[in-house]
Amino acid sequence: MRTTQLGSIILGFFVLLCFSCQEMDSKKDSKQTQSKKEVTAKDILGNPNYLAISFGGYRKNSRDLQPTVEELKEDMKIISAMGIRIIRTYQTKLAHATNVIKAISELKKEDANFEMYVMLGTWIDCENAWTDHPNHDGENEEANAAEINRAIDLASAYPDIVKVIAVGNEAMVKWAASYFVQPKIILKWVNHLQELKKNGQLDKDLWITSSDNFASWGGGENAYHTPELTELIKAVDYVSMHTYPMHDTHYHPLFWGVSEEENELSAEDKITKVMERSVAYAAAQYESTSNYIKSLGIEKPLHIGESGWASASNSFYGSEGSKATDEYKEGLYHQLIRDWTNKKGIACFYFEAFDEPWKDANNPGGSENHFGLFTVEGQAKYALWDLVDQGVFEGLSRGGNPITKSYSGDKDALMREVQLPAIKNFN
Repeated sequence: MRTTQLGSIILGFFVLLCFSCQEMDSKKDSKQTQSKKEVTAKDILGNPNYLAISFGGYRKNSRDLQPTVEELKEDMKIISAMGIRIIRTYQTKLAHATNVIKAISELKKEDANFEMYVMLGTWIDCENAWTDHPNHDGENEEANAAEINRAIDLASAYPDIVKVIAVGNEAMVKWAASYFVQPKIILKWVNHLQELKKNGQLDKDLWITSSDNFASWGGGENAYHTPELTELIKAVDYVSMHTYPMHDTHYHPLFWGVSEEENELSAEDKITKVMERSVAYAAAQYESTSNYIKSLGIEKPLHIGESGWASASNSFYGSEGSKATDEYKEGLYHQLIRDWTNKKGIACFYFEAFDEPWKDANNPGGSENHFGLFTVEGQAKYALWDLVDQGVFEGLSRGGNPITKSYSGDKDALMREVQLPAIKNFN
């Protein structure tokens, strides 16, 4: 009888222990699920555990050939393996952005631990954009409204994925002569989205911004310092600015070149110094933008919506130009800009994940086609060779191609194509 009682006690204790463990696991799972649902743009941007990248999944030389959801799922898995947790898209008219979000949603259903968020871009045009007579004081209201409405629909349908809406991409910078608008147009749509947040039609934690050149946000010439821009800076949840030292190796090469004091260094050390100055140049543009915003008496988060470096160019930045573009310099820039932004606690939507041959379809060697960290075929460029060595892409592929290193991993072969910029006196 004692044995039976003892057995019952032990059995009861075991059942209670199992129930307690299950309850703890259930609470833990619930807490993790709750935590995922509560992740907002404020939590993501500037958090080094949520690295950001710009993404276009176009694999052909025309955007008429849209990537499929299955192809986009391939890309999301590759990007996730890199440690990226938020991507940026650019417009809503074509199927691309919708299908990217569908791909992420399907991956989340297939794997509860899969985590990817979206900064959803909308394209904004001026009146008569892309004609000989653009009106930069007006807008293409029908097209712009459609872009914004599609973004609203996607953000409403997928609040767990869409965490930011960007009104326009380089839509205010004046060198975008075919389509740029004045800040009042961007402000109109930002205010519209902010009002939808207030009345509950959009998630209150959804962040609204516009993503534009640093000068457009006041970090450059005084021509941009207008009352309308001040009102826009007040209206957005954060400022998303672009900085491209690579372009200024041709247009404004104050920082570009090997100094006379560095001429005795090895070739790799010379390039490191050059690329360190390039990142310092980007940092200076960030600081000038930040200082302008603060000079207005406005406290606003400031993140980098785009910065990148092409791996090839047959014009301004290549062997006949500034000698800026190759995979080695691209790899150094990627590493250095990530190190700086992570240390500073700001997001950098690095431009970009994959090469996109549609961008300069009539000139395959053009730099715009070669900003990706991966080739179209899925080869990892020099910037990501270490991740290939670590095995993070094992079992993943793009278009049937496993993820392998460019140049077959032969650094000597790569370096034979790397050119040094000219000697320059920086004094």
